[in-house]
Order: sequence, then C-alpha cells, then structure tokens
Amino acid sequence: MRGRHADAYSMYKRGTRDYINAYDKEQVRSLNGVSKEIGNPSWKRSFLYILVASLASFLYGYHLGVINETLESISNDLHFNGNTMAEGSIAMNLGGGFLGSTFSGLIVDRVGFRMAFQLCALPMIIGSSMSATAKNLWGMLLGRLFVGTGMGLGPTLATLYVTEVSPAYVRGTYGSFTQIATSLGLMSSLLIGFPAKETEGWWRICFWVSAVPAALLALFMEFSPESPHWLFKTLITFTIQKGRAADAEAAFEKLLGGPYVKGAMAELSKSERGGEAETVKLSELLFGHHRKVVFIGSTLFALQQLSGINSVFFFSSTVFKSAGVSSQSANICVGIANFLGSFAALLLMDKLGRKVLLIGSFSGMVVAMGLQAASASSLVSSSNEVYLSVGGMLLFVLAFSVGAGPVPSLLLSEMFPGRIRAKAMSVCLASHWVVNFFVGLLFLRLLEQIGPLVLNTIFATFCLVAVIFVKRNVLETKGKSLQEIEITLLPPE
Repeated sequence: MRGRHADAYSMYKRGTRDYINAYDKEQVRSLNGVSKEIGNPSWKRSFLYILVASLASFLYGYHLGVINETLESISNDLHFNGNTMAEGSIAMNLGGGFLGSTFSGLIVDRVGFRMAFQLCALPMIIGSSMSATAKNLWGMLLGRLFVGTGMGLGPTLATLYVTEVSPAYVRGTYGSFTQIATSLGLMSSLLIGFPAKETEGWWRICFWVSAVPAALLALFMEFSPESPHWLFKTLITFTIQKGRAADAEAAFEKLLGGPYVKGAMAELSKSERGGEAETVKLSELLFGHHRKVVFIGSTLFALQQLSGINSVFFFSSTVFKSAGVSSQSANICVGIANFLGSFAALLLMDKLGRKVLLIGSFSGMVVAMGLQAASASSLVSSSNEVYLSVGGMLLFVLAFSVGAGPVPSLLLSEMFPGRIRAKAMSVCLASHWVVNFFVGLLFLRLLEQIGPLVLNTIFATFCLVAVIFVKRNVLETKGKSLQEIEITLLPPE
C-alpha cells in the first residue's frame, strides 16, 4: 500500500515539474512585472474582496474599543466596580486571542481562507451574544473569551489574504485597508458606546451590534475567491500532495483578469514548486532556516505592544477622566487621529516603503510618550498638564497608525515564503497577544502604583528600542512580488 502511494506521489511530482516547465516556457512575465504592452492588472477586480476581508479587521477594532465607554456601566451592572484586575481581564480577552492566533496558521493551511474567515466570524457572533446577555463577571469573561478567539484569527487572516490576492503594485495600499478598517471599527465602538453611561443596559446593545458585521463577513466570504497561493500548494488528500493548479488559475482570473493568469502562475510555480513542499514543523520555524525572520517578526510585534498603544485604546476614557477631560470628546479625537494616520499610511505605504514608515512611526511615538511623561512631572504647571497629556496621546495614536500599526503584519506576511507564511505569522502574532495581555492586565495597576511619569517613560523607552531594532534588522519589501522577496531575502539553504 505504502509502495503504491510512493509510486503515485513520484508520478505526481514528475507531472508537477512538467506542468511548471510548461509555464516557464511560456516566458510571460510575472504578476508584478508584466510586459509593458499589457501593463498592471486592474486594482478594481480585487478591491471588493479586500473590503470583505477587512471586515475581520473592523471587528477586531470594534471589540478592541467596545469596552472603552462601556466599562464603567458593565462593572456596575455586573458588580465588580473598582476591581482593576477584573476590568483589565474584561478589556483584554487575551486568552481567546492567544488561542485564535496560535492556531490560525494551522486552520488556514487545512481549510483555506474562505472557511477560515467564516470560522473567525462564528465565535464573534457567539461571544457577542454571550457578552450581551451576561449576568455576572464570569458570563462576561466567557463571552469575551469567544470574541477573543475570533480577534486572534481575524488580523492574521485579513493580512495574509490581502497579501496573497493583491497585485504587487498596490499591495502596500491594500495592506493599509486593514488598519483603516480597524480604526473605523474602533471609532464605531466609541460612538455607539457614548449613551452607555446615561442609558441603563445600553452596553448590551453595543455587543449585539457587533454580531451584524460578523454575519456579513461569513456570508460575503462565500462569494469571494480563494487565495491562489493556498490553492496551488494545498493538500486535497492525506496521502498524496497535489497542487490545485486549475483552481488557482480560476482564482487568478477572477482577481487579475485573463491576460495575467499565465504570468502569475509561472511566477507562483517558481517559488512554490508544486508538490515539493512539505509540512512545516514548529521546530523548523523556531530553530531552522527561517528562525531569524520569525525572531524579527515576533520581536516587532512584541515592541508594537510594549509601546503602550492598547493602553490608550482600552483605557483612554479612564486616563482622560483623571485629567479632567470629557471622555466622549477626547475619544472622538483619538478615533479621528487613528483614522487620519491610517489613511496617511494608505497613501505612503507604496511610496516611502515599509521600513521608512516604521522608523518614522516609532520615532514619533517616542516624542509623544515624552510629552505625556512630561505632563506628569512637577516641572509642568497644572494649566499646561492637560494640553501636554491629551496632545501627547493624540500624537501617539497618529504616529502609531501611520506605521507601527499597519506595517508589521504586512511586512512579515510579505517576507515569509508561501510554504511557511500562515504558520510563521501565527507564531509571531502569538507573541503579540502574550505581551498585549500583560500590558492590558497590568496597565491600571501600574498606573496606580508607579504613576504616569514612570509608566510613560517606560513606554517611550520601548519605542526607542523599536527604532533601533527596525534600523538594524528590517529589510524593505516595497514594490517586490512575493516570489522576488522570497528569492532575495530568504535564499534556499
């Protein structure tokens, strides 16, 4: 039996090589370098599918901020008001986030992007319903656990899908859509949450509302194309590895148009090599040929969270209240700053490049955190304290959303080869959720114990470390196809 499978597999591999060589002989240029006569494929063909995938990022942003305006009402109704650890746990829902991100790569490799997005939407619908009907702290925590699982899946899926279905010349721009969707989700949660303090039980409506975009994501994904990269390398049985080349061609035609299919397939075949890809093991990612890029990605995500950004999104209402500023007006400003920065990233990503945006972003965050730290010092008068604190926070959000927010996910999804892309991204994002958990859980407690001056100084230091790390370790990927990046940055052993 094993012999027959081996013979069949060998015959398949020979057939795959012949198939690849046939494409090579066509000598049509790749998706990112199509001939001048043909030009670039129309961005309009893939645009709607990018918007559908961005719903996952919208949901991530919504659930990131839904606690901001509603936390006080929730803690009063569920009787844990004043318990900062409980409030931090509710805000973070990190158990589910870590679980979702850890298994996201395995899920994508097994079932593909379309079904993975639908699996992402399901726990968000269930968790939102459980949160909306919670009667006590444990009911809310369980609902947030389910939501967190979807939040862990969503950013990974959206980034990978956008990377794999976008034409190379607009990949950076499309990658910024996920950050814009996150900022819109955040703003929506803040706006919907405003009546929570005056209207009894309004916070429950805020959770019910989030089930709508989750249901739309599951529905619209049914009509979206699968990633050609996944189709080309996927396993359709447990015994014989077989690339679904015909399905990949159909997906490319839907995303790019008929004239670009052969060029895209030729380039894809050169990097994926059809049936020669093997199952990626965790040990290979952590200790093998790609360990350096996995280390860079994990560190970049960790530094992103150690900058303190989510303490702003989760607890800005609490911070503004202590500064004597109306939380509603201040949070609107936070949402606008986040949106403007995300929009700037969309315009600049494919012009300035990923590395430049990262360095500029983290540098701006150092300055912004310095302003917030200065506002808490004895050298600043009370009349100027509010301006420095709020101004520093808004500058921090603006600087973050230009680079440190959207770039890491896009950059790493570009740098990882297709064979390991999904699993490697899940490993890197796991570090994101672990650090995110501790920052969110301990922020209010540390704010009480060591004060804003020391805490903001610590955040500023991590931002400075991020600037140095990016300069020394991050490579530029602007304008290169995924296959060119793989050949250039990760040459074979």
